[in-house]
Amino acid sequence: MVLSGDVLTVLGHPAALEAAYQRLRPQSGRQVARVAAALLRSPEELLDDLAPLVEIGAVRVRGTVLEVATPVELLRGVVEGQAVVAGRTQALLEGVGRAIELLAAEQRLSVTGRAGDSQPVEGELWVGGDVLARVRATLLGTTGDLAWLRPDQWRGPREDRMIELVAEVVAQGRRSRAIYPVRALHDAPEVLAARLGAGEEIRVLPELPTRLLVIGDTHAVVPEPLGLADLPLAVVQQRGLVQAMGSWFEELWGRAAVPALDAAEPRLDLRQFLLEQLAAGAHDEQIARKLGISLRTVRRRVSALMTELGADSRFQAGVEAGRRGWL
Repeated sequence: MVLSGDVLTVLGHPAALEAAYQRLRPQSGRQVARVAAALLRSPEELLDDLAPLVEIGAVRVRGTVLEVATPVELLRGVVEGQAVVAGRTQALLEGVGRAIELLAAEQRLSVTGRAGDSQPVEGELWVGGDVLARVRATLLGTTGDLAWLRPDQWRGPREDRMIELVAEVVAQGRRSRAIYPVRALHDAPEVLAARLGAGEEIRVLPELPTRLLVIGDTHAVVPEPLGLADLPLAVVQQRGLVQAMGSWFEELWGRAAVPALDAAEPRLDLRQFLLEQLAAGAHDEQIARKLGISLRTVRRRVSALMTELGADSRFQAGVEAGRRGWL
């Protein structure tokens, strides 16, 4: 069950805000003026005090009446907010996909010599040749930082040369950040260690929908259509589209986990990953596929985690993990 005595703390808010929320809970449904008098404040002072709680949705003022959200309502609001963020991310990805399709269509028009009715998207389409040489020329001909989504590229024959190229770019004082799927920690630990040794910053997510390379705010390289294909590649130079893809990467980067990486054994903080997956409602079978381990191992780890937290249910485990600052 929800621990009503520390619900805001569980959600990551400071203890002072938690104390203010708990003081106000018994006052829900009363006139603002009466609540202010009970707390030895003027109505204006009370409304100023309430601002942080109003901002997070814990308190509402409807007319002259104060309403305080219950712990269940607060948790529901958090879940709904996460759903909205996920929806915005999906919408952005779909928009990028449509933009890339437009770029490919305009490239085909320019090749056939037929005039289009719209202004072409700035960029080009790579359909063959030495892709690594083109990537190298693009990277060394620009100055921006690098942002990668790398769902499976470590399996390619060019990976050793790519690691050398990353090291060369980082030596210029540029930043290289890459997000990998969790299974890369098991499938390609030596590649992650080598990229780390080249100066790349690495995070992981359960899954990645497409390959992507964003270079500063000037270039973005993605498969056409979006996905895992090696060719053709769309090289977008339309600044607004590049910035949109960069923003999408930043959102994924903020949600990605930082694995414990060293030269010997890259690995994930499995405890935190399991908690995040359970909080997201993932089933054991889904977690096993994302981690690349057996279902029995997942269930054993989840059971051990619940025992460590002293929880009788997975929901209780999530609440207790939040209280301890593990999430």
